[in-house]
Amino acid sequence: MEKIIIPPLDLERAEEVRAGWAKMDKPLGSLGKLEEMVVDYAAMTGKPLPEKIKTAMVLMCGDHGIAKYGVSAYPQEVTLQMINGYMRETAGANVMARHAGTDIFVVDAGTVFDLSHLPKVRPCKVAWGTEDFTQGPAMTKEQAEQAIQVGIDIANECIDKGYNLLETGEMGIGNTTSTSAIVSGYLGLDPELTVGRGSGINDERMKIKRQVVIDGLAKNKPKLGDAMDVLCKVGGYDHAGLAGVIIGGAMRRVPTMIDGVNATAAALLAYGLYPECAKYMLVSHLSSDISHKKMLEILNLKPIVDAGMRLGEGTGANLAVVVLQSAIDVYNKLSR
Repeated sequence: MEKIIIPPLDLERAEEVRAGWAKMDKPLGSLGKLEEMVVDYAAMTGKPLPEKIKTAMVLMCGDHGIAKYGVSAYPQEVTLQMINGYMRETAGANVMARHAGTDIFVVDAGTVFDLSHLPKVRPCKVAWGTEDFTQGPAMTKEQAEQAIQVGIDIANECIDKGYNLLETGEMGIGNTTSTSAIVSGYLGLDPELTVGRGSGINDERMKIKRQVVIDGLAKNKPKLGDAMDVLCKVGGYDHAGLAGVIIGGAMRRVPTMIDGVNATAAALLAYGLYPECAKYMLVSHLSSDISHKKMLEILNLKPIVDAGMRLGEGTGANLAVVVLQSAIDVYNKLSR
């Protein structure tokens, strides 16, 4: 991977915006999180606030070897079906993106499907899905680094095109199982505290999912707090790619709006690799998945929206982009 340097926040710019809020004809702090969100955005970019945010959502797709155990309510073929939906612009991700004025970039970081017939999908396949992590590591270190670099490269391309906000989205059947293993492995938490219902699984599948995580951790023994080791042993190419997007944005002073539990697991990995990149994260919403709140505590991030969402695909992030744009509009109009 290329050399990673994360610049410091622009605290002077942040104070300018904070002073702008203070001089408005309203009580300071009356807009709550909206005020701090705009201050944070200014500190991250180090530039005058834009009239309009130009948002690029990177929808990172990857399949998981443990999907074969029935850890999801849906078969692995749904990964392909959903990608087809994104191309037809009929998925929830597309609808929410249109409301937010977000452009979607779909990236194949490691699905098990041949997507060459879909010219709008970026072909960045590191491997044909991860390995079954109950039998050994999900990927090699070289594959993990390659997937992270995919994300960094995509982030750079988007920034070069003028996007001033990145957004995480993901798709891959079985990814919440991998997310649970990442959180347990990195934070040392019992799977009872990290394995949620993901796609809405029943009690029987829940037992299977929890056992898969238990078996994967027992087999691989990931090192506590070692993000690269955890990623290689129980992570996914979607997680690795999104971690790269976050890191790539931070290198260029472009913030990333983090989506739900899977994207936050990617953010946790990015933080573990380069802690300073957490300063360039905005978190969209509080997922209903049980491990999400714990990760946000570690990252010291507060969600903008709490709507009990768990769809993924960047839907929560797009909702938060609308809120951020509204807050910037208020600032730009009232601080003059």
